[in-house]
Amino acid sequence: MENWDLFPIILVGLAALVILVLSANLAVKKLIGIANYYNLSSTFMGMTVVSLATSIPEITAHVTASVNILLGNLDFQTGSAIVLGSNIGSDVVQQTFIMGLVILLTGTMYFRRYFLWKSMVPMIASTVLCIILGVDGLYSRLDGFILFGSFVAYSFFLYFDERKHYEKEDNIPEDEEVANDVPKNGKEVLVDAGISILTLAVTVVVASLVLSITEIIVNRTGVSGSLIGVITLGLASALPELTTALAGIRHKEHGISLGTLVGSNITNPLVGIGGGALVSTYAVPKPLVLWDLPWETLTGIILWMLIWFNKGRLGKKSAFYLMGMYFVFIILRAVFFKTDF
Repeated sequence: MENWDLFPIILVGLAALVILVLSANLAVKKLIGIANYYNLSSTFMGMTVVSLATSIPEITAHVTASVNILLGNLDFQTGSAIVLGSNIGSDVVQQTFIMGLVILLTGTMYFRRYFLWKSMVPMIASTVLCIILGVDGLYSRLDGFILFGSFVAYSFFLYFDERKHYEKEDNIPEDEEVANDVPKNGKEVLVDAGISILTLAVTVVVASLVLSITEIIVNRTGVSGSLIGVITLGLASALPELTTALAGIRHKEHGISLGTLVGSNITNPLVGIGGGALVSTYAVPKPLVLWDLPWETLTGIILWMLIWFNKGRLGKKSAFYLMGMYFVFIILRAVFFKTDF
């Protein structure tokens, strides 16, 4: 493929992204049903199972990149820049453009006050942690352990909090289509789990192809790997969260929508970056700590403030604010941070 013209390489890359998103979406659908079978509320499912499932593109990209870096098949700095840019780009688009789009399509969304403290504060904290650990220009294996360990600890907290406050009505699907997709017995759970594993395997293979294609584009065009990751791969990687959030709205499961968008922004850095750093370590591009992560932190704080001062209610005006912040982020990123190192 390295001898191909650039245009067909880009077409293959776009086709691979479509397969990546479709396979991730199927895995998400099956995992939602399994979680519902085990009596987990929609918000908890969104924050944990679904956010983990919708982060499959980012996580598999990290695993694939880290293994290829160790094997010498992927340049350390280029590979690091691509997957880190994709990860953070996905987070920014989720908490700005996609959150705004979901609010715009629904007209109004309501956030409970406890959601701000239990979900959004950890989301902002995980971004700040990535800044602190990445200032020295390297995500070491110790950094990876800290990030991944933080996710494990937070998941245990959410589980015990869920068991403490769980109510039966939190688990009743409000839509017939969702209810029909929930496994009825242990045998159906195993079948759905098998389908999930198969689709996850597909995402691993396709993610490897996408990374290889992106590296070729970086080498031929001279565009920074993290910029490509932020703008293209980041947006593509966020599509499972977008489709899941919209499906949650359509099926009257707003907890899934909110939990997925916020939960994925905790899962992506802690599991994606943390897990990848545990395998191979990463070179941290300067734009990541000077612009991408600070901007993600800022937009997270602004979103928190919008929810707080509007007493948990966000309407179309807030949606336009959020969507506008995404375009400001992309434009300034492309103008002032064209190189990685």
